[in-house]
This record gives sequence, C-alpha cells and structure tokens, in this order.
Amino acid sequence: MGKLLQTKELAALMSDSVKSETEKWKARGVQPTLATVIVRGDPASEVYARVKERLARKLGIAFRNISFEADVTEQRLLEEIGKLNADPDIHGIMLELPVPEHIRSGKLADAIVPVKDVDGLSAQNKLACLLGEEGLYPATPQSCIRIAKHFGIPLQGKNVVLIGRGATVGRPLLQLLLRENATVTVCHSHTEDLAVHIARADLLITAAGKAGLVTADMVHPELTVIDAGINEIPEGIVGDVAPDVAEAVRAMTPVPGGVGTLTTVILFENLMKALGFQYLERGGRNERL
Repeated sequence: MGKLLQTKELAALMSDSVKSETEKWKARGVQPTLATVIVRGDPASEVYARVKERLARKLGIAFRNISFEADVTEQRLLEEIGKLNADPDIHGIMLELPVPEHIRSGKLADAIVPVKDVDGLSAQNKLACLLGEEGLYPATPQSCIRIAKHFGIPLQGKNVVLIGRGATVGRPLLQLLLRENATVTVCHSHTEDLAVHIARADLLITAAGKAGLVTADMVHPELTVIDAGINEIPEGIVGDVAPDVAEAVRAMTPVPGGVGTLTTVILFENLMKALGFQYLERGGRNERL
C-alpha cells in the first residue's frame, strides 16, 4: 500500500503560526476578525462554516457568521457585503458557496474588496494569481502546493496531470504549478481516456468534484496522488479518487484528512495577510484598521 499523506501535523504547525501572528495583532490593539456570509439551504456549506468558526476560536480570531434564508435577494447580499467592506473591525470576508440559482456568485465575489477577499475569488485576486502578483490566492490550490513541498514531492520539470479546470481550484492551481516549473496537462469533462494521460504522470491532482472518477486500473505504482475533490455521498465525504487507489500508487492524500485539513488553516493565513495589506493601505500607521 502506498504512503498516506496525512496533513494533521502540518495543519497543527500552521495553526500555531497563525495563532502567534494573531497575538501580535492583538498586542497592537487589533482583534483579527473574519465574517462569513452564508445562504442557508446547503448542509455541507453550513457544516464547513461551523468548522471554520471552531478553528477561529482556537486561534483567537473573532468570527461573525451572517446567515440568510434561501429566498434572500442578490441586492440584499450585496448590501451586506458593502457594510462588511466598510466596517474597519472586519478584516476578512468569505462567501459560502454554493448560493441559490437566482444569485450570481461571481457578482457577490467581485463586490468584496480585494484586501478582505480571503477566499481569493474576486477578479482582482484572480488576476494577481494569474500574473504572480501580490494578492490573496484561493486556499485549496495553495494547500495542494504546500502538501507537495512538505512531503518532498518534486514539481520542477515533473509531469503533473491536473483533473479539473474550475474557477476556484483548477485554474488557479494551474498557475501555481506553472510557477513551480511543472509540466502540466489539464484534463476535464471532455478529455478522452484519462488513463492515457495518467500513465505519463509523476503527480496526479484531482479537483473535479466527481466521486470515484479515478480508479485503481487507471494508475501506476510510481504515481503520487493529491485528491482535492470533495463529494458528499450517503456513506460520507469522499474525494475524486477511489479509496483502493492508495494500494496501487506510491503515495496519496486521504479524504478527509488531506487537502481539506490544510485548506481551512490557509484561509486564516490569508486573513493574516489581509490584515497586513489593510495596515499598509493606511500608510503603516498603528491605528484601528
């Protein structure tokens, strides 16, 4: 059986670092605060919001959960985001996805000021990720890169197959992989014969959102797998990769216990970065942000 790339210990180290930074901000008279905007109706996103709230408390970060009924209007959500943008005591804003069909998630994401957009979903932060400029990048792509570096998985010059081209994971992750000088093949719903591409890969990263997409007959013993998929099935939360693939590859991240474990912590790393941006916007003055 291949090595399971558990990330609990790495997440704990990263959490300790965030907690230390939080204490430094508090010593300056600033209470780091994250606000999440959620439209009720999706059980998974509500659970995720509670997970973030629990971690925030452990890290000493204030957390504001602002929830709305499923029939809320887009305009009402835009008004709420506008208030959070203007509130100097709110340093990070997250929009929990998915939202109902009558609401345009992209419009809401773009309404969040970039220096508070800890999810990295606004157009300005997406462009920063694309160009390699300073900004707040999405947490899940960062998690994949962090796992590779932590476990000594080489990227430079290696063949990486990335399954998924979504706006929140696949596309930004492509840019981060290219920045690491990996040779990347992007596969998606129209790709024919995934196994052909996987056969040439040193590293496979999945972010497709389809349970059981990659099966044991599609992989090889020298392959490392980072599974960034999150899928809810009757048995629980699973990734894109069938569990028995772990027996046929060199190493693989579990779901849960892999990418997602780091993703939540990285959101709070982004909050610390956001605080720095907001402090700089005020000319470095030691005052309420």
